[in-house]
Amino acid sequence: MEPLVERLQGRTGSPALSLLVDTSVWSLALRRDVEQSAPEVVALRHALLGGDQVFTTGLVLQELLQGFAGPKDRAQLVKRLSALAFLQLVKDDHLEAVEVRNVCRRRGVHIGTIDALLIQLCLRNDLTLLTTDQDFRAAVKHVAFSLWGAS
Repeated sequence: MEPLVERLQGRTGSPALSLLVDTSVWSLALRRDVEQSAPEVVALRHALLGGDQVFTTGLVLQELLQGFAGPKDRAQLVKRLSALAFLQLVKDDHLEAVEVRNVCRRRGVHIGTIDALLIQLCLRNDLTLLTTDQDFRAAVKHVAFSLWGAS
């Protein structure tokens, strides 16, 4: 698969991407004290500015909010993310996420409950997961979901 950044930079009428952005990427992108040149942050910036669909979910929102110190930062974060499409989990997502986690575990890959739910959201909604979390790199070898940067 052609890397997202290259597809975005060389775009000539290519179809829009649909990304579910993991907490790890948002954490990097929202920090004021780090270099914003990580490939995932660049890809997120291009996606937001280039007309791609960027999604979030309550799981990601909650993890991000837990990392912010004050109410001012919290309010700004909620305002920024409110412009994104928000995915809701349904009962079947939880049931299927158990299977995702079990498949990985049987193959020696241990992923957390939230990671399994994010993979399931990608599967159900035909989304590409944008993350820096290496657990997903191990999981994609056993579960056929779309992971940004995976070959």
